[in-house]
Amino acid sequence: MLHESGESRRIGRISCCGDGMLRTLLYETAQVLLTHVTKWSWLKAWAMNVAKRRGRQKAIVALARRLAVIMHRIWSDGTRFRWTRQDILPAAA
Repeated sequence: MLHESGESRRIGRISCCGDGMLRTLLYETAQVLLTHVTKWSWLKAWAMNVAKRRGRQKAIVALARRLAVIMHRIWSDGTRFRWTRQDILPAAA
């Protein structure tokens, strides 16, 4: 499905490009993170917020995409994953 409005053009679904097994594993990982992981993380809190607004299935897909972006960033430049946001905040002066 294609939506066009003025100069913006967006496709309304996720493409099937890339490795199918990797997409499946990312989806399952996101599903487990939302349903079974009890440890708090900013990533889970973000996904739960998306689930409240857009629904559980869309939140799982959004979380899978975010996990893919995080993994690509770790792989490409060696960035470390931070489980909590407090590691990111600057120290008080």
